[in-house]
Amino acid sequence: MPSPPSQVSPSPVAAFRSLHHDRAPGDPLVLPGPWDAASARAFEAAGFPALATPSAGVAASLGYEDGATPADEMFAAVSRIARSVSVPVSADVEGGYGLPPKQLVARVLETGAVGVNLEDSEAGALKDPHRHAEWLAEVRAEAGDALFLNARVDTYVRGLTGAAALADAITRSRLYAEAGADCVYPILIPPDHLPPLRAEITAPVNALSKPDGPPPAELGRLGATRVTFGPGLLHRTLAEVRRIAEEVGG
Repeated sequence: MPSPPSQVSPSPVAAFRSLHHDRAPGDPLVLPGPWDAASARAFEAAGFPALATPSAGVAASLGYEDGATPADEMFAAVSRIARSVSVPVSADVEGGYGLPPKQLVARVLETGAVGVNLEDSEAGALKDPHRHAEWLAEVRAEAGDALFLNARVDTYVRGLTGAAALADAITRSRLYAEAGADCVYPILIPPDHLPPLRAEITAPVNALSKPDGPPPAELGRLGATRVTFGPGLLHRTLAEVRRIAEEVGG
């Protein structure tokens, strides 16, 4: 009898992309944010299917303020994280460090990451959404299917509130999805804004989990496809480190 056809495993990026689709409400993809190789291994051992580095958490682990990490050090940190685990890793590389799309994509792929998080503000101000969408389209063209592109929407970070903020977040999310983003990330979106935004966006939506906010399952029911934590898990870890330091020092 002929041998059965062999099953070909999907590539890491294809596997990562598939994690974002066909998810039931209340069951978002939960991606913890490692800041170094040790935390990445701990999260993998806990059973998470993928990880997403937070730039602020990596910055803190390297001794920098958020947004002040030199590009070479950020890429090196992501490389250490990606090579320390067997699950897919997405890398937060802030606004791309001024690199042209071709060079940016090459640097991210060199780290071993299968995804990239790119934000739409610079020097404390929102970028023009149309020009940013054009830039994202160039990144997508350079990356092809080799990278999962998560487009961060900084509307709420930069002080917009109420109906104007929701309208701006929807506009930016639509433009970025049309430009080829696999997922949009309206960071700090109020929970009550998630359902109306979700209703207008066909791409997966990333929501930030905060200690004083709804749990991931509730964010999923409100419309989030995936949930990340920014540097929140690092901050919780440091609180425990401080407690231990006080205990052993006392």
